[in-house]
Formats: sequence, C-alpha cells, structure tokens
Amino acid sequence: MNEDAALLELRRRAHDGSPQALYQLASALVVRHEMEEAFSLHRRAAEAGLANAQIEYARMLMYGVGCRAEPTRAAEWLLRAEAAGSPIASYFLALMSLGGRTLPRDGRINERVLRAVRADYPPALRAAALHFGRKADPGDQLRSLQLLERATGLGDVVAARLFVERLMHGEGAKPEPGAAHELRVQLRARGIGPLPDITVPEFAPSQTAPGMLEMEEALRAPDLRLQSTRPHVMTVDGLLSAEECRLLIANAESHLQRSRTLDPETGLPVAQEIRTSADAALDPILEDLSLRAVQLRMAAAAGVPLDHAEHLVVLRYEPGQEYRPHRDYRPPSSIEADRPQAGNRLRTICVYLNEVEAGGQTEFPVAGLQVQPRPGRAVIFDNLHPDGSPDVDSLHAGLPVEHGVKWLATLWLRQARYRDF
Repeated sequence: MNEDAALLELRRRAHDGSPQALYQLASALVVRHEMEEAFSLHRRAAEAGLANAQIEYARMLMYGVGCRAEPTRAAEWLLRAEAAGSPIASYFLALMSLGGRTLPRDGRINERVLRAVRADYPPALRAAALHFGRKADPGDQLRSLQLLERATGLGDVVAARLFVERLMHGEGAKPEPGAAHELRVQLRARGIGPLPDITVPEFAPSQTAPGMLEMEEALRAPDLRLQSTRPHVMTVDGLLSAEECRLLIANAESHLQRSRTLDPETGLPVAQEIRTSADAALDPILEDLSLRAVQLRMAAAAGVPLDHAEHLVVLRYEPGQEYRPHRDYRPPSSIEADRPQAGNRLRTICVYLNEVEAGGQTEFPVAGLQVQPRPGRAVIFDNLHPDGSPDVDSLHAGLPVEHGVKWLATLWLRQARYRDF
C-alpha cells in the first residue's frame, strides 16, 4: 500500500470518531508535517479519553506545534493523562516542572521520573543514567551503566552510543572492549559512527547522597573563576560530565549544517567566511529530560533562568575552521524579528565538549585572554553593560583549529523571558 492509499485508509477508519483511529491518523499527519489538522484530531481523541492522544495534544500545546503555545493547558492535559495512569505523562510533567514556571519545582519531579524509569520509558532511563553518571560513587556509576543498558535494549540509539562508551572506557564496571566493539558494529550498520574520545578530568562535587535521584541538582550554581573584568569573563571546569558532553554530540551530529551569522543590515542569518564551522540548533520539541537538565546546568552557571535562553546550539570545528572576532549581542533588526520582548543577549555560556589536539582557543582580544578548550569546561561572558547597552569590549573569537576537531555547546541568554516554559 502506497503512502497516499495508507492515509486514505486511516481517514476511513477515523470517520466514525474512534479515539484510537483519530490518534493514528493524527500521528500520520504529523509525519507529513500537516500539523494543524493533526492538532485538531489529537484534541478530539484526547477529549474522548485516550491517554496517548492527551500526551501528544499536550506536547503540541507545550511547543506551539499546529497551534499557539499554551504550557498551562498542556500541563492540565498531562495531569489528566497522569491521573489515568500514564507514566509517560509523569515524565513530561517532570520535564516541565524543572523549568519552575508552569509547574512548581517540588518533590514530585523525582517521583515522576522514577515512575517513568520503572515503566522502562527510554528517555527517563537515559535522564536518570546521566544524573547518576555525574557522581563519583561506584554504586552510582554502576546504576548509570545499568540504566543505559536497559534503554539500549529498548532501542534507544542515543543511550546505545553512551552505553558503548562506558563499556569501552570501563565506566561503572570493568572495560568490555569485545561487547563495545559488537555494539559499535551494530550502530555502524545503521550509519552511526563512534563518538569522540571524551574524558572529563574531574567529577563535579555532588551534594546528593549515593543512590538518590535529585534532578534539581542541575540548578545548583558552581563556583566560578573570574578571568577578566573588561569584558567580564568567568570560567568553571567540570561543569558537564563526560557523558553529558557525549549526549550533546550524539543529539546534534545528524542535524549539523553550515554555520551562519546575523547580517547587521537585515538581521537575517547568512553564511559568511567570518564563521566556517558547522552547527545544530536543537529545536525544543526534540528536547528530552536529559538535554533539559544539561541546559538548566548551563543556565544556572550563568546565573540566568533557562526560560531566558535561545535554542541550544552545538558546534563542530574541523581543522582550519574558526569564528573570527565578533560580538554576540544582536542588531536591533534581528531582535525585532525574534521575540523582541526578550531583549538582547545579556550573557553567553559556552562549554567545550572534547579535547582539541591543537588550536581552537576562545580569545578575548581586549582582555588579552585565551581560554583553552577542555572537556566540560565552561566560559561565561557578558555581552551587555549593567545598564543594558552593548559592551564593545565583549569582542571574542574562536581561533582556528590546528589539529583534531573541536565540539562546543552554546547558550545565548536574553535579558528577559524567551521560552514559553
């Protein structure tokens, strides 16, 4: 049966208003990017009490897909699905609660994540694995390995890529190079190559007891080291774990495109020789709990709420690629076209994700400062003066990579709320 005939058959089945048939038709329309009709069908199936449709309808409301974003209404539908017994609804409620705007940050976050973990929901398994993987305790390291193994067995490709690195490096148990090789062969057959060899030199201090799941730990701001006052530049080592660095690369790799810069005249993104890297802007609808926790950690380190952040961008610089001297604050025309109520880019946080063989430093010419790439290290700097005016001294550059590859994650943080939740 061809695609059009299959869709006609789904329409025929949905004609009598069966909630399951409406849900299946809506899901097929999402694949075809016919979002407004899919939204309407998911709503009808949700109102008829189908939990899966309630979750998908809520997700569309969360992100404004086929509709205007309404996080509060999304939460109401997720609560309804949770009350009907859905652990997946609990997972998305935990994801929303971590933001602290639509739902409170309370003890239910961890209860909900654990509920989804016990139901073997792969994104919840992966999020819990990354949480435990940040801790030096051997028991937590083993928990991380086991959770990733469970998610891998359920077909989670990102978890499989993280699991194979643990097997290879002996993280959580003794190295198993044979098992790692076998899994890598399976991934290669699907067109998925190995991740860079990443080791963060230190574990970040943890205030959470071994064996305790506490997703709010991502909100604890680390101690920063002042590097310059003109411009204001700070650094912190070990902000992200090796596994979190791998997670960002694994999620971004298939979405990489030639990097663009904002044209100062039009405010539109254009390819220019000033910036020769490739990057992936991770659309929030692709965001899972583990990615959200990483971004919360970055925003907390920068001292700015996550809902002030633009989309997370992951960049790859190959030998010879660079980002010549530039400033991150946006021209007025660009702000006007992209949520002007959020203001300009107040602050930037960049985290290096891997070891660079040579080159790739972040340079601040006015300060005479170069920050060396190191996995998990973050550099945080202000783009605006305290009065909100642009700081021309914030000029900075990504120096050319001489040998190897450089991976970097960046969050640009606005003066006011940018995201819906």
